[in-house]
Amino acid sequence: MTLADFKPSITQSFSQSKALQKKSHALIPGGAHTYAKGDDQFPEDAPGFIVKGQGCHVWDVDGNEFIEYGMGLRAITLGHAYPAVVEAAYQQMLLGNNFTRPATIEVECAEQLLSWVPGAEMVKFAKDGSTVTTAAITLARAYTGRDMVAICGDHPFFSYNDWFIGSTPMSAGIPQVVQDLTVKFTFNDIESVKALFANHPGKIACVILEPAKYEHPANGFLYELQKLCQENGVIFILDEMITGFRWAGGNAQNCYNIVPDLSTFGKSMGNGFAVSALAGKREIMELGGIYHDKERVFLLSTTHGAENHALAAAIATMNTFRTEGVIEYLYQQGERLSAGIKQAIAAYGLEDYFQVAGLPCNLVYGTRDQNKQPSQAFRTLFMQETIKRGLILPSLVVSYSHSNEDIDFTIEAIGEALKVYRQALEYGIDEYLIGRPVKPVFRKYC
Repeated sequence: MTLADFKPSITQSFSQSKALQKKSHALIPGGAHTYAKGDDQFPEDAPGFIVKGQGCHVWDVDGNEFIEYGMGLRAITLGHAYPAVVEAAYQQMLLGNNFTRPATIEVECAEQLLSWVPGAEMVKFAKDGSTVTTAAITLARAYTGRDMVAICGDHPFFSYNDWFIGSTPMSAGIPQVVQDLTVKFTFNDIESVKALFANHPGKIACVILEPAKYEHPANGFLYELQKLCQENGVIFILDEMITGFRWAGGNAQNCYNIVPDLSTFGKSMGNGFAVSALAGKREIMELGGIYHDKERVFLLSTTHGAENHALAAAIATMNTFRTEGVIEYLYQQGERLSAGIKQAIAAYGLEDYFQVAGLPCNLVYGTRDQNKQPSQAFRTLFMQETIKRGLILPSLVVSYSHSNEDIDFTIEAIGEALKVYRQALEYGIDEYLIGRPVKPVFRKYC
């Protein structure tokens, strides 16, 4: 497949999307149920609503076909409508989906997940990442008897709950007393953690961070952080929403050979089905149980937290990862994509203006203007030009369904988009950008 072959399926009409956007904003605050999917995150001429996905290809309400690289905010690692996962969920639904007592599949899925996380001894399931990270915070506070939470300020999102959102520019509605309980440290900067412990002695219940984002932890950072936590009686939490079932070894804990007190999973775990997990050491997790003599913690008691079809999807997903070498394939295709884009960057002399970053399994890109400063306007232009050529890529995240043909087509399309990028640098972006730039999700005003 070449760019010329693919063009006929791109009508570049978004009339139905635009009409539906007006209706959606009248019914749904922001027009979407996830801020990262909002209209302000994409160019004005962009697919507004997706109606179907197969593998790494999606079709919008206007009939346009695209190769996708957002992959459901990194939740789709195998591919959209992946047959083995869909069939497992379907067969489970035929047996019933939610009962008055636990289902046997809850135990099966717990055993399966814990086999991927050797340091964890117990697990509870929920539907989204925010719920389980907040449960981890609750457990840490109960276990330590402390109130404060230390978060990594370099990692963009942990939860929609008050303890995190109060630390962002979108803190409206969060009491100041709650905002004051969350403090920040810097990734790969152990001195910033020491400073927090020194400034708040005996008050911090836990630290929470992603084990890695776009670079590996350096200079033994995770080990030093864990040691500091142990010395100060602080619970060490790793948020593996993204690294789980994507990093080499199945997760960052295996990749970096480190065992946290608690960890959280989701996204790739169910290939798009709503399932997440809090896993950890028995002595902490058991506080949410019924067989101990300590004060009880109300831990993840949700009606739909262990929906049977979602757990079946998770089991099928984990089985596929285990038997088909999925993670190795993600690295392979990510390396192919990165190498091709970097060749195009060099061809147009854009090394100082457009960058590809991250591990091959979790690539992102950065855009800069004529002054080599980060630019939302140039990000919008790049997305605009790649959409014209049949791509949706708020990131460069590959899936198990991205074939060599898909990757090569993508490289060619990105090359054409970067040619326009080069021209915009030389002649001014206003000559090329249609409409307003995209905006950061976390901003105080619209």
